[in-house]
Amino acid sequence: MYVAFIGAGSCGTAFAKVLAGSSHKVCLWDRDTERLKDIAEKRENIKHLPGVKLPQEIEFITEMKDCLKNADMVVFCVPAQAFRVNYQLALPFMHDDAIVVNAAKGIETASLCRLSEIALSIKPSVRYAVLSGPSHAEEVGRGRPASLVAASYDERVARMVQDVFMSETFRIYTSDDVMGVELGGALKNIIALGAGIADGLEYGDNAKAALMTRGLVEMIRLGEKLGANPATFHGLSGVGDLIATCCSVHSRNRRCGVLIGKGVRAKDAVERMGAVVEGVYTCEAAYDLAKKLDVEMPITEAIHAVIHGETDPKSAVHMLMTRSKKSENPQESEGGDE
Repeated sequence: MYVAFIGAGSCGTAFAKVLAGSSHKVCLWDRDTERLKDIAEKRENIKHLPGVKLPQEIEFITEMKDCLKNADMVVFCVPAQAFRVNYQLALPFMHDDAIVVNAAKGIETASLCRLSEIALSIKPSVRYAVLSGPSHAEEVGRGRPASLVAASYDERVARMVQDVFMSETFRIYTSDDVMGVELGGALKNIIALGAGIADGLEYGDNAKAALMTRGLVEMIRLGEKLGANPATFHGLSGVGDLIATCCSVHSRNRRCGVLIGKGVRAKDAVERMGAVVEGVYTCEAAYDLAKKLDVEMPITEAIHAVIHGETDPKSAVHMLMTRSKKSENPQESEGGDE
């Protein structure tokens, strides 16, 4: 199979390396032609994945049409807010039956659409799958074991993605809950920002554990309201990705939160990251969705207020800790107050 990757960031580079050396032909395109040429020459993505040597089997192609013309599968590894424009650019060069795989984790802020909704609204017949789960590129690129979920409305498509990416170090499960897998991957970034803020405040493990647990409740609550299967959030694309993103030194969302917790303004913290911090955008979208659908998401609201400078991190935590008494009954995630 010919697999084309769109986006030569850390994710695109690492995932391409996973397939390199297999029976599949792999190519990679990025809008930054000079960066792509530099990666091809040095066989290393120094900016986004330093220290990981890239095999000769990966072909770096500067023209999108040349990268996509023979592709059986096109894997989009671009930021969520850039998915629509890259997808529209790619479509004219793709075969009608090419499988589209999306590895981005986010919600488009302008439309409040999930990325599958964008893909299907532009081309209803697209063979679409989302690939998500705990998969920090720094570890994937070094061949360390990871497990992800390939979700599609078409079981055959999900199984094809599973077959392509499955290896001794990359275990892929399948799912038909595209919405749940997409929302889990997107919403956990908000909670990771909060976990980083807690770490920046030096509030310890107890506080972070509570935030992650109650954050998962919010993720499930919004997911159920939108029609996702709540069980999906207890899998790799939900709690699995949540644990990795909230606890890992590799997580940009967590590291950005740490800076905010230490007193750095959110805007300045994002700039210091030097790369997209998806949780900031997703927080905006989730906040708007929660208001629109009347879903209780106090942690998300608190992080939103901190990002917008409406309150400081300590005051946000105080607000969350002094809310009215609640019960932690299992049915609570189905819409009750937190």
